[in-house]
Amino acid sequence: MNKGFFCLALAGAALTLTGCSKKLGQFQADYFNTNPTPLETVGTNVPANITASIPAKFMVKNAKVTATPVLTWGYDGKAAGTPTVFQGENVRDNGQVVSYENGGTVTIPFSVAYTPDMAQSDLYIDFNVQQGNKTYNLPRVKVGDGVIATSTLASAETVVPALAKDKFQKVITEKYTADIHFLINQANVRSSETASTDYIDLNKKLVEANQAPNMEIAGVTVNSYASPEGALEFNTQLAEKREKNTTSMIESQLKKDKISEFGELTSSFTPEDWEGFQQLVEKSNIQDKELILSVLSMYKDPQDREREIRNLSSVFNELADQILPQLRYSRVQASINVIGKSDEELINTFNADPSKLTVDEILYIATLTDNNTKKMGVYRKATEVYPNDYRGFNNLGLTQYVAKDYNAAAANFDRAARLAPDSKEVAMNKGLVDMLRQNYTTANVNFGTAAGVPEAADALGVYYLSQGDNAKAVNAFGDIKTNNAAVAQILAKDYSKAKQTLAAIPHPDATTYYLTAILGARTGNENMVMSNLRQAARLDSSLISRAKSDKEFANYNLSFL
Repeated sequence: MNKGFFCLALAGAALTLTGCSKKLGQFQADYFNTNPTPLETVGTNVPANITASIPAKFMVKNAKVTATPVLTWGYDGKAAGTPTVFQGENVRDNGQVVSYENGGTVTIPFSVAYTPDMAQSDLYIDFNVQQGNKTYNLPRVKVGDGVIATSTLASAETVVPALAKDKFQKVITEKYTADIHFLINQANVRSSETASTDYIDLNKKLVEANQAPNMEIAGVTVNSYASPEGALEFNTQLAEKREKNTTSMIESQLKKDKISEFGELTSSFTPEDWEGFQQLVEKSNIQDKELILSVLSMYKDPQDREREIRNLSSVFNELADQILPQLRYSRVQASINVIGKSDEELINTFNADPSKLTVDEILYIATLTDNNTKKMGVYRKATEVYPNDYRGFNNLGLTQYVAKDYNAAAANFDRAARLAPDSKEVAMNKGLVDMLRQNYTTANVNFGTAAGVPEAADALGVYYLSQGDNAKAVNAFGDIKTNNAAVAQILAKDYSKAKQTLAAIPHPDATTYYLTAILGARTGNENMVMSNLRQAARLDSSLISRAKSDKEFANYNLSFL
């Protein structure tokens, strides 16, 4: 054999061995970068992006690598992500290609469903290598540790469902009216007018209200008018006389009926009632009424208006007969307050026989207590007495939701929806149940239907957090002051707004203080961390173990807990 040829053959064999036939070396931890570090929940998942920087002369040309990210915790807890394939340049497959000579970059996505045990965990990559007919595993490499789960502190469980409100009013104001008409250019109150049915009924109602224990006269008003024809000065005097005469007549009547408590008697007059004139013309069938209305729109001065209308000789007689007489009057109006049952009377009646109460009275009674169990009892009775009113079922479901009896709540929300398919409150509450069941598409539809319901802002914000869209969540929460809103602001790194939100929550709970501690950790305020964790632990001892494993507090000694 030629010696030169032999040397070349050996060199080629060595090259082949180096580029193809040798076994793949072990991966090193410094080849990998994981973002974020530590891992962090987004909605209900733990996602990450692992980038592998493969050095030159490492990737064997005929090697195919299946890299599987695996999160492990505790004794045997683990969750594997989707495998990623990358390969040498001589492999015919669909993996990411890495050059032997130059190395290359490989992207390994990772996402698994979150569980609370993952707080103290490690992220590894397992490697399976295939070279020709040979398959072997390489040692796993650690590429991350721990999971920050701050986003999970926002929950649909903490959203208060929408209340279908009662229409109960303790005081209902009723108004009764009678018109006293006058002859042209006269101001005396005629006996025929005080004998009219409207006036007699008004007077009877005043007497009844004066005598009834649950009624009171809130006020009596007299408004007097003159029709707009004639001189303004004359009409002003005429309208004023009509006001004085009518008021004097009412005062005499009140005195005669021994009514001394009638609120306030007020009066006013309008010299030329052009507004009333226009309204009557619009409603009439007068010939050329559109021409009359156009004159009113063209001329604003009262004298110009009267002159132009009088020039319409073909219709002025009709106006004088049909319209103008209706504008010569005084309107007497009485405001009477009907006072409903007191809270004590309502409760006593409810306890004795709730069927004697209206549905709105029963629903109102539930608002008199902050005790959720008592509310539940009242709403349950409302569904029994008024089974066709959706509000009882919706509100019963609300109390069951607050009590974490979600199946019962869902059943009552469904019943309410059958009775009132278009109810926005019910749609929102069904959306909350959908969230708990992770039916996110249906939840989104229901929250859209519930637009305008005050409680929907908190619900929609939690929905966007579950989808990992922090910006939309912040926008949905707006200016509401809830723990959920503060979570979104912390995740969006708007720490100033989060601090304002947490400070303004009307009834802070353990989660409020825990979130404030997280805010302290993120802004380097140790005192805020320690004082708020102490308070959170006092209110909810389960937060002690969470805090000690929470990567948010990795830089703090929490042995005091």
